[in-house]
Amino acid sequence: MLAEKVFAVAHLADQVVLWILVVLSILSIGMILERFFALRKVSGESQKVRAQIKRALETNSVEDVENIARDINSVEGRAAGYAMKHMKDSGSRGLEEIFNSYALTERPELEKFLGFLATVGSNAVYVGLFGTVLGIMKAFNDLANAPEAGQQTVMAGISMALVATAAGLFVAIPAVISYNVYTKQVRGIFQSLDSVKELCLAYAKKKGI
Repeated sequence: MLAEKVFAVAHLADQVVLWILVVLSILSIGMILERFFALRKVSGESQKVRAQIKRALETNSVEDVENIARDINSVEGRAAGYAMKHMKDSGSRGLEEIFNSYALTERPELEKFLGFLATVGSNAVYVGLFGTVLGIMKAFNDLANAPEAGQQTVMAGISMALVATAAGLFVAIPAVISYNVYTKQVRGIFQSLDSVKELCLAYAKKKGI
């Protein structure tokens, strides 16, 4: 009795799984594109700041952090601007906390949708595999109910069932790749932010703030 109910569900659920994967694919592609354009701009500005930091270290000119602080287009520049304002008002005490607080406020925006992409990348294959299992169950159940249909019916059913696994891979692979690439970009931005923080601390010591 229970097995019959399971097979009845399998006759419908395999198609439902495919539609779920289609929806996940559309959502993940949209999020991948949104993060691509958003992080490309932020990462590009961050690379410019890293070049400025490198020049400041090569020339031993920590005062270059003042130029970085004027750059309101970059995450690091805005943080340096807040740090400069804090140093003028309160000195260097609490400077690290300013940077840490700023990083905490920026992190959710920079990591937007990455959790979803990670979840899809980790689980879409299993969703597709689940659809395949349901499809195979449906194929063999059809053969049991209609033995005269023969091997071709089973093979056709199995081939259709394997579409779910392929769909799961189609959804998971771009999500995993995008997640890894974007995570690396975000990590690079925060590393650059840490470099600006250290440069600001060196600036404060040099100026005796």
